Amino acid sequence: MSFLVIDIGNTRLKWGLYAAPRTDSVLQAEGAVYLETIDQLAETDWRHLPAPQGMLGCAVAGQAVRRRVEEQLELWDLLPRWVVSQSAGGGVVNHYEHPARLGSDRWAALVGARSRLLASGPPRPALVVMVGTAVTVDALDAAGHFLGGLILPGFGLMLKALENGTSGLKVPTGEVQDFPRNTSDALMSGGTDAIAGAIERMHRRLVARTGQVPELYMTGGAAVKLVPSLDLPVQQRDHLIFDGLLRLASDLPTVATPLV
Repeated sequence: MSFLVIDIGNTRLKWGLYAAPRTDSVLQAEGAVYLETIDQLAETDWRHLPAPQGMLGCAVAGQAVRRRVEEQLELWDLLPRWVVSQSAGGGVVNHYEHPARLGSDRWAALVGARSRLLASGPPRPALVVMVGTAVTVDALDAAGHFLGGLILPGFGLMLKALENGTSGLKVPTGEVQDFPRNTSDALMSGGTDAIAGAIERMHRRLVARTGQVPELYMTGGAAVKLVPSLDLPVQQRDHLIFDGLLRLASDLPTVATPLV
């Protein structure tokens, strides 16, 4: 049976079709579209795909967007199932003050990181970073307990805030430099250093908390911009949220509910 996973972010929808709902399954097809064009999925990207036997998704863009996606899923008459963050699941214990308020994409990424970590060796802490419209930096200890995390603006939001709040900073995107000598490079370098600094600070805190060096997983569309600027070894995983959704698929009755 094939299985569809969907990640609806603030800007784009990412999807993957796997041979089965397992983390070791083969990725058969994948794609990404901007939210403005999701109403065309059934007639474009999904039109010639083999019919999946099930699906699981996470969404941070709101119920209206989810309903639009569900209309596209009618192509296969699929029951839509959407992840809701839980106090525990997929090998992770959620210590968020209100577990259900943790973003479902963050929850899926944490589960995906934990699954990858256990598949590659003995348990150890992990730092899970998603770099998109917003940036999240989340900490897992060696036992799979989610300790907490940071949320900060991504590159685009930082630049937009500076453009909107100042005069004279509407300039093309620059390059990351140690000592920027033009405004474009200064903007890009400042944003990169701000995000990298937050990650490195959380990394130090996690080392101090656990006494172990954590594995650093990074995912998201803008991760490629950030990896070269970090003074830490990084595992860049494009499908970390998909990994988590596949792991959670085995717990469908308890971690996901159809949208009503």
